[in-house]
This record gives sequence, structure tokens and C-alpha cells, in this order.
Amino acid sequence: MSNAKFNYGGQAVIEGVMMRGENTLAIAVRKGTGDVGIEGWPVKRSEHRPRFLRWPFIRGTVNLVDSLMIGVKTLVFSANQSLDDGEEEETLSNTEIIITVALALGLGIVLFFLLPAFLAQIIRRWAPGRAIQNTLEGLVRIAIFLLYVFGISHVKDVQRVFQYHGAEHKTIFAYEAGKPLDVENARGMSRLHPRCGTSFLLLVIVVSILLYSLLPPLTMVQRLLSRLALLPVIAGIAYELIRLAGDKLDHPVVAAISWPGMQLQRLTTREPDESQLEVAIAALTRVLQDDGLLPKPETEEAAADEEAAATADDAAEDEASDEAAESVADMEAATTGEVGMDALEAAEEADTATAAAPVSAPEP
Repeated sequence: MSNAKFNYGGQAVIEGVMMRGENTLAIAVRKGTGDVGIEGWPVKRSEHRPRFLRWPFIRGTVNLVDSLMIGVKTLVFSANQSLDDGEEEETLSNTEIIITVALALGLGIVLFFLLPAFLAQIIRRWAPGRAIQNTLEGLVRIAIFLLYVFGISHVKDVQRVFQYHGAEHKTIFAYEAGKPLDVENARGMSRLHPRCGTSFLLLVIVVSILLYSLLPPLTMVQRLLSRLALLPVIAGIAYELIRLAGDKLDHPVVAAISWPGMQLQRLTTREPDESQLEVAIAALTRVLQDDGLLPKPETEEAAADEEAAATADDAAEDEASDEAAESVADMEAATTGEVGMDALEAAEEADTATAAAPVSAPEP
């Protein structure tokens, strides 16, 4: 059942899960009515991109930007799907999505890269030596990231999203284990997955600490510019490590690299309930069907045609039954009419015989 050529994955959205396959992505959302709505979108396969964008250490940055674009689009869609009846839906144009992604990237860069570099540069007079400054910068960067994750993990609405995040991981694990996709199998799986985006972000921070430590002493401006310039390199290295973690988790070195990120997922995932697992399973089932790994259900048109044919057959049977009943009634009526005529004729003959007989006089 498992497809070794492609690693299925996704993300949690508002009251739902997005799963991405080779040919399509599917978003399953629990609507305000309680039903599960599923939407499928085609995706551009990596082999259709220019060859250089698929090179190792370059594809990581490309996939990161692509994932952010899709993430914003799916979040808006899921928010609209989970609205109650009567609430107005929101839409974003491609330009608005690009602006949103740019703002999110900019905020992340400022918060997790430029701010630690700025603080490290300020305290250099109290912490002489390039090694100490780089170490302090790395510690500040990790501290900001952990505080951010810890803070949002206590927001009630975010906790719901983290439950769907856990449902996504469990469903992927069930599929990769070759088990049928149902709630019972998914429930028993781990909610910590080595290819998770949480692990990727932590790897980005760790790789940045190691890479920045190799740079020579820099001025404030040079330090900030170097953090920006090396971000694509850092993202590329972290992406390759995540791919390695997904394929070679049994190797002790890979397991050691993956361990911190998987432990951090204890904050960014929660145990899902049965209804949330159903949503994740619905999304993954849809992309597996689109990739030809699971049989597709009957289309709505085919179901409608089948229902119409069944209705026509029932109508024909009813009509035949009515015709048969009418025939029986006609036969009964005809039989009743013949009996009535015979009786009438017999009565008339009796009357005639009575009239013809002589009348006897009374005896004196």
C-alpha cells in the first residue's frame, strides 16, 4: 500500500487537515453543520519545475516558499468552510496571498534571526570573543523560538489546530505502516513525526548557529546582512536533513538529530479525538484516490443515474401491477354480469309459465 517514491504529508488548518499527494492536495474540514467538506486542488509536480530548482540544497528553499503559499490559501479556505450559515466568507487574491506570505516571512526573520543578532552585537562589549558572541546569539534565538511555541500552545483556538496536527501525523503513520485507513488504526499511532515542520524549524535554528559561528568578526550591518544572505543556504541544509530523517530514522545518528525536533512536537501536537481523525483520514484518502493508490468512489452523476434507473424500474413494476389488477377486476366484473343475466332470464321464464297456467274455480 505504501508508495516508496513519494512522501505524503500535510498540515493542520482551521477545523481540518490538508494532505498533499503527487497530483493533488485535499483539504478536509469539519463544517459548522458537523459534516466533513472535502476540496481537491491540482498541484504542480516537482519534475515540472526547472531542473536547477530541484537540485539538493536549492529545492529546500523552493519547497518552503511553495508550502507557505499553499498554507495561506488552505487556511483561508478552511476558515470559510468552518463558518456558520449566514456568515460572510473571506477571499484572498494571489497578490494578497503573496503579501501575506511575505509579511509572515519578514516577521519570522526579524523575530528569530535579526533580533538575536542585534542583541548579540549590543552585548559584545560584555562578552568579548567571537565564539562567545555567536553562542549567545544562538541561545537567544533558541529561547525566543521556544517561548513563542510555548506561548501559542496555550491559546485555546491554537490547541484545536494542534489536535488536527496530531491527527495528521497519526494518519500518515498509519498509511506508512501499511494499515487500512480507519480511526482505530490511526488512533494507535504516534503523534510525533520525523518529517514535521516543527522539526524543520528547529533544525533551521540549529544549522544557523553552526553556520554563523564560521563567520569572521562583523560590524552590526554586516552581521544583519549575513543573516539574511545565508537564510536560503540554511533552509536548504535543514530540508535535506529532514528528508534524511524521514528515510533513515533507524540510523542512530539520524535518530539523534531528529530527537530534539520530535520532542518539541509535544508542544505543537495534541491527542486528537475520533472526529478529528476522521477528517485527517478523509483528506489522505482523497489524495491517495487521486494518485491511483485507492479506488475512487462512484461519482455523483453515476449515483444519480443509478437512482434514476432504479426509480424507473419501480415505476414500471407499479404500472404492470396496476394493469394486472385492472385485468382481474374486468374479469370479475364480466363473470358477475353473465351470472346476473342468467338469473334474469330464468325469472322471466318462470313468470311466463305462471301466466299460461289455468285458474281453478273454488269448490262450492
